[in-house]
Order: sequence, then C-alpha cells, then structure tokens
Amino acid sequence: MTLRLEDLAVGDALPSLDRIVTPEDVKAYADGGGDQNPLHQDDAFARSVGFDGIVAHGMFTMGHMAACVTRWAGEEAFVTRIAAQFRAPVFMQERITAAGRVREIDRGARSMTLDLWVSLERDGATEFPIKRGEATVHVPDPR
Repeated sequence: MTLRLEDLAVGDALPSLDRIVTPEDVKAYADGGGDQNPLHQDDAFARSVGFDGIVAHGMFTMGHMAACVTRWAGEEAFVTRIAAQFRAPVFMQERITAAGRVREIDRGARSMTLDLWVSLERDGATEFPIKRGEATVHVPDPR
C-alpha cells in the first residue's frame, strides 16, 4: 500500500512496532557498527558499572524507531531527517514498542513531521528509552 499525503491528518497514529531485544541482535548490531563496548556484550562488565545487565546500543533502539516509520511510510516515501533523545537503557529480553503520530503536514512541500517514541514496560511502569523522537518524511506526488 502506498502512503498518500492527501489521506493523512494531524494526530494520525502510526501503527506501533514491537520487538524483543536479544543478545544476538545486539551482537549483530555491534559487529555491523563496530561498537564493541563491553557494556553491550559482557553481562559481568555491565553489572560492574551499575547496570542490571547488558545494555542495547541507543542507536539500536533508534533504529527500531526508524523501522516503525519506514514500515508505515512505505517504499515510495523517504525519511529526510530523524532525531531522538535517549532517556533510559534497554536490557536484554525486554519488549520495546516504537510508535508515533503525525504532528504537522506541509502539503505544498509534500512532507510531514512525526512525533516518535520508544517505550517498554519495566517493574509495572512505562519507561521511555526514547521519549522525544522526531522525523521528517517526504511523500512524493502519486502521479
């Protein structure tokens, strides 16, 4: 399905996207990006510096947020800008949920600004590893 700017309204929600964070995913991210910090691979090290275990890379979490946007926007649209504020660590086997909503639409420029976030449930409360995310998406004219 092709996203049509004409069908969107401010406040429209993006479908949420869930993912369980696994050590294998985080290791693959470390290998691909070259960040071999033991905080992201060594449970004993992560605990020795005050965390509850291995911590996923912040950019891994941001990548999941970006995947939520690109899955919703489809192949014809493209992200021209994305930003995030990292607020909390993500540990192994936690379920992260990326979501967002349309904040602005510029029909003349055929673009929109999205508010984005990534949340998880921990100890009966909602945490926001990314509380303030934002993306600008360009949607080409369908003609």
